[in-house]
Amino acid sequence: MTLVSIVQIIWAISAVGLIVLVLLHSPKGDGLGGLGGQAQLFTSTKSAETTLNRVTWTLTVLFIGLTIVLSAKWLA
Repeated sequence: MTLVSIVQIIWAISAVGLIVLVLLHSPKGDGLGGLGGQAQLFTSTKSAETTLNRVTWTLTVLFIGLTIVLSAKWLA
């Protein structure tokens, strides 16, 4: 398995994760609270929303960074 293949797998996983996290965001601002009380995993709904936002932004930066690296063919 080459380095490009590994990066492509990480890129695909980050894409799927990003899709899932964006779908978890509630349009009404409920965040994870709108999913049947799953926000109880966190200390509060505000904490759940903050965590969800941070993870979403982290995956966004990872996805965009890997997209640039793969499209520029810096690894090939």
